[in-house]
Amino acid sequence: MSESNYDPDVTIDSRGSTCPGPLMDLIGKVKEVDAGTVIELQTSDSGSKGDVPEWIDEAGHEMLETVDNGDYWSMYVKTT
Repeated sequence: MSESNYDPDVTIDSRGSTCPGPLMDLIGKVKEVDAGTVIELQTSDSGSKGDVPEWIDEAGHEMLETVDNGDYWSMYVKTT
């Protein structure tokens, strides 16, 4: 288990949710927070590893890090 270098302002627990649930949860939260907010998306859906960074790139936000926690991933996003 690895540890993140980031201390998130907001954590979204989407573990157990299947695609596109975690991404939809993230999009909803991104719309609510200020620029510069660090969001941790916790997801157990392997599809998120491709979908989330792709959306982040298209939306112009910053993908900081993905941490493998064994049974789920923590994806760290900084809003712009």
